[in-house]
Amino acid sequence: MLEIGVLVSGRGSNLEAVLKSIERGSIKGARVAVVISNDPEARALAVARRHGVKAVALESRGDSREAYAAKLAKALTENGVAPGKGLVLLAGFMKILPGSFVDLYDGRMMNIHPSLLPAFPGVRAQQQALSHGVKVAGCTVHFVVAEVDAGPIILQKAVPVLEGDDEGALSARILRQEHKLYPLAVKLFAEGRLRTEGRVVRRKQ
Repeated sequence: MLEIGVLVSGRGSNLEAVLKSIERGSIKGARVAVVISNDPEARALAVARRHGVKAVALESRGDSREAYAAKLAKALTENGVAPGKGLVLLAGFMKILPGSFVDLYDGRMMNIHPSLLPAFPGVRAQQQALSHGVKVAGCTVHFVVAEVDAGPIILQKAVPVLEGDDEGALSARILRQEHKLYPLAVKLFAEGRLRTEGRVVRRKQ
C-alpha cells in the first residue's frame, strides 16, 4: 500500500479530487494517510476529516525553514509516509521547502502548478499568462526539486485562454483540469508506471 501525505495551505480542492479518486477505485493500492497544513484554519483540514483522513495543523511559529521542514518530515514519517517509501503531494502548500527536505523525498514528491511549465513559475501564474497575452495556458504536475516549479514534468494539460478572460475565469477553467490531472499522476505513480531519465519522465504502458 502506498502511503500518501498531502501538504496544504488552502481550500483543498485538489486534495479532495485525489481522495474521491481513491474512494471510487480509480487509484488502487494507495491511501492518503495524513494531511498537514501550516494554517490551522485551512479548509483542506476539514476536507480531510470529512473523508476520514487524519488532519494535522503544524504551524511554523517563527521556526527557520530547516526547523519547520524537520517537523514536517517527523509528522509524515510518524504517519507512515516515510522517505523512500511514501509519496508526498503538495496541494496549494504555500511554504518553500528547503533542499534537505526535498532530498528526503527525492522522486517521491509531486506538485501541481497552474501553468504550462516552464512558463510562468511562481505565484499568480494565471495572471502572468494573461499579462503576456498567451492564447493557451494550462496546468502541470511535476516532481519537486529544490528550485521552485522546476522539477521534471510528469503530466500537462492545455487550457485555452478565451477573449475577455480575467484571472478568476481562467483560474477556474484551469482548476477543473487540475482536478483530473493530479489524480491521474498519483495513479500512474501508484502503479509504478513513471520512470525518470534525467529531466524526462517516461510513462510506461
